[in-house]
Amino acid sequence: MRAIQITEFGGPEVLTEVELPDPVAGPGEVLIEVSRAGLNYADTHQAENSYLASMTLPLVPGGEIAGRTADGKRVVALTSGGGGYAQKAVAPAATTFEVPDGVDDLTALSLVVQGATAWLLLRRSAHLAEGESVVVHAAAGGVGSIAVQLAKLWGAGRVIATASTEDKRKLALDLGADVAISSTEENMTDALREANNGRRVDVVLDMTGGDVTDQSIAALAAFGRLAFYGMASRERPKPVQPVNLLVHSTAVIGMWLPHAFRLPGRVVHTAMDEMFQLVLDGKLRAVPGGEYGMSDIRQAHEDLRARRTSGKLLLDPNR
Repeated sequence: MRAIQITEFGGPEVLTEVELPDPVAGPGEVLIEVSRAGLNYADTHQAENSYLASMTLPLVPGGEIAGRTADGKRVVALTSGGGGYAQKAVAPAATTFEVPDGVDDLTALSLVVQGATAWLLLRRSAHLAEGESVVVHAAAGGVGSIAVQLAKLWGAGRVIATASTEDKRKLALDLGADVAISSTEENMTDALREANNGRRVDVVLDMTGGDVTDQSIAALAAFGRLAFYGMASRERPKPVQPVNLLVHSTAVIGMWLPHAFRLPGRVVHTAMDEMFQLVLDGKLRAVPGGEYGMSDIRQAHEDLRARRTSGKLLLDPNR
């Protein structure tokens, strides 16, 4: 089968197209013929071995796939430790979800990582309450574009989007944001308060890191929460001093999707079922961000790292 393999860690240049034997499903796993694989910013960390989970070489990257099982079921799945950038892949049965009729691959792949992340950030990490203000950084991205829509559906009083370009800010407004501001504001604290009609903000969803995180924490209202789920800037925020959280009774929460599968009650399955129904009801939509072939994979990672993309990016392993 065709696959993308890494034999040394690094940037986009380490991604190489190769021929590999078909994978074999073990106990509790499902073999899937891949129609599309999802491309995520986290994949760029995986390629350079800077992700939360350490990688081993050689590695076929890619954590999410859509396709068909041997018995013909359409599924979307999270792989275990990579393997998604290939024509065939295996995934744990526990992280494989049957896709309803009427939901295409783009939408299914938008939901399984980015959608589930947005759902968990708002429901479990930030515990969004009706009427609260929500800041969504990188609002035109995979997680952000879903989070904007879910926040509005769940009664947010004001959704404030940040994005790097005018086109991305327009997209965020089209998705339901009440206001969209530049992600490059010199003083993000003041910009967020101004966008919230002069008031501090209740919830911030942040995957940027660095000064954006620091200044967003400073913009939180009493009992405000910042949910931190990535570090796209590759810059670490300043260490949070617990005493500083007392100043406004604020909280900083981290969230990494794999931990959600350890929760009782099949929480991610609940999230997926709810979002599939929202899609079928016409209340939630995926934003297409572009599709790449196997020979374009280095360009895909370059585009991700440069933050030139919006919406959901796909890899077609058959082209």
